[in-house]
Amino acid sequence: MFFPPMLLQYAKDNLPFDDPDYLVQLKLDGIRLLVSNMDKLRLYTKNLDATERFPELQKAPISKGTIIDCELIVTDERGHPDFEACLARFNSKKMNYRLQVCAFDILYYRGENVMSLPLERRLELLENDLKENDTYSRVRCFEGSAIQLFDIIKKSGLEGLVLKSRKGRYLTRKRPCEPGVKGTRSWDVQKVINYDFANDIRITGYSKLNNQWLIGRVEGETVTPLGSIELGVTAQHRKVVWPKLQQLIINETKQFVYVDPVISCNIKHRGYYKSGLMRLPVLESVQV
Repeated sequence: MFFPPMLLQYAKDNLPFDDPDYLVQLKLDGIRLLVSNMDKLRLYTKNLDATERFPELQKAPISKGTIIDCELIVTDERGHPDFEACLARFNSKKMNYRLQVCAFDILYYRGENVMSLPLERRLELLENDLKENDTYSRVRCFEGSAIQLFDIIKKSGLEGLVLKSRKGRYLTRKRPCEPGVKGTRSWDVQKVINYDFANDIRITGYSKLNNQWLIGRVEGETVTPLGSIELGVTAQHRKVVWPKLQQLIINETKQFVYVDPVISCNIKHRGYYKSGLMRLPVLESVQV
């Protein structure tokens, strides 16, 4: 039985805050996973039934009638979540990565819908039902200052944190549906992301098929491709940049137009893939 997972809001200015009415958890860098043990055990991402992809996860230590909300992760040699490894295992059973399911909320408890209960009570039910083992565990809440914790997260290179209202309900559709239906966002659950920042990234071209700009890093005569960017690019940005791009065209293919890389951008991003491409770049500003 699938319910669209509740989605997170960005905290104001992407900054942590200290509030006794909010609990604090680490944000784990993996794939959202609902583990549903109703008529039979099913594993759902936000978009599909992934049960058959993960045979090693099908002995979930939860009761019949329980549905838990989790993050599926693979850890690296430091014990940090490795999103790229998790994605590789998601795409292929042949990848020899050990999966871990980290549960942080509960929707159904032994056949009872508990989504209207306050978060604190739901966490008690989750602790009572989930029997932790090497594969399944609970995400703990941190005591103390979220601001201080975020400083530690930045120094450690972790993804971020999540602030959750103690009294918040689990917001989703009233009835189960098919995977792929978009979830509900709530200010009761706010995320703060540990972004990296890169200055003087150049626009190297644009796609003919969508609204993405190609970006790269210029060092002397060498241009290192960093992928493409669409997030954060507003209509006003496009209006200002487009005439300049037309003056800078140096080559094109069926898919892309390449330009002289003189337009500079400031970008925030979520690190780099092993290929060297930026992960989830977001435009902060552009200098034309």
